[in-house]
Amino acid sequence: MGHDHHHHHHAGDNLKIAFFLNLGFTVLEIFGGFWTNSIAILSDAVHDLGDSLSLGLAWYFERLSAKTKDSRQTYGYRRYRLLGGLITGLVLLAGLGFVLWHSVQRLFEPAEVKVSGMIGLAILGVLFNGAAVLRVRQGSSLTEKIVSWHLIEDTLGWVAVLIGAGIMAIWDLPIVDPLLSIGISLIILWNVGKSLRQVLSVFLQTTPEGFDLEAFVERAQEIEGVESLHDIHCWSIDGESHVLSAHVVGEGDQAWSRKIREEIRGLLDEDVFENVTLEVESGQQDCPQDHS
Repeated sequence: MGHDHHHHHHAGDNLKIAFFLNLGFTVLEIFGGFWTNSIAILSDAVHDLGDSLSLGLAWYFERLSAKTKDSRQTYGYRRYRLLGGLITGLVLLAGLGFVLWHSVQRLFEPAEVKVSGMIGLAILGVLFNGAAVLRVRQGSSLTEKIVSWHLIEDTLGWVAVLIGAGIMAIWDLPIVDPLLSIGISLIILWNVGKSLRQVLSVFLQTTPEGFDLEAFVERAQEIEGVESLHDIHCWSIDGESHVLSAHVVGEGDQAWSRKIREEIRGLLDEDVFENVTLEVESGQQDCPQDHS
């Protein structure tokens, strides 16, 4: 529990620092977008505003998730961490729809932009978002991973803005600005979709990604004395810690049952599967679950 508390505290600090870095730059970016008349910068400002909101919520839920289990939350409060990732994705989807609409309109009516201002803001964007990425990438929670990918996309987006501004400094091509905005938005949209799918997968209690349930069952049934496994359930609490329960059919006394449980439990990674429930049944014994 001490290690887990330290992990939550470290994750909370990472998200807090990323939140203040992102929020401070978002305010600067909104003013800079209007000043430069750049739809690419304004589109990223909307995106960063969504990031700031979701980072703040992720920070709050990360702190809440550190609470120990009680009679209402028997697995603890760790699933609240996922709400930050879910809200992040939904806010970004709404913001991206707004950005894409205005970017497509700007394609047909290109407008002049302040290239020197774009270059200056792009450099600041790389520095601010790069610092936030370095901080959050140290974490291992699903929320931190989702947030870090958003921040990496932000950094790459500013690199693209810098390149685009460089092109417009040499050639009079204002259409580059909305094209950059659309390109950045589509890349973000693709990755947000993947992140949301991962979060929803945990909420819907699907089998944890990377765990081969069929292979586990085959290996368990190869253990001497085990006839079969059934009524198997496997899900993840927060994307990192998993739970598994199963009924094991076999023959033997109480000592044998204890030995079988230990051998099957040994097939699972103890650092990942924190709660494993195995009920051993006789081959002639009816399982109540079979009649439900």
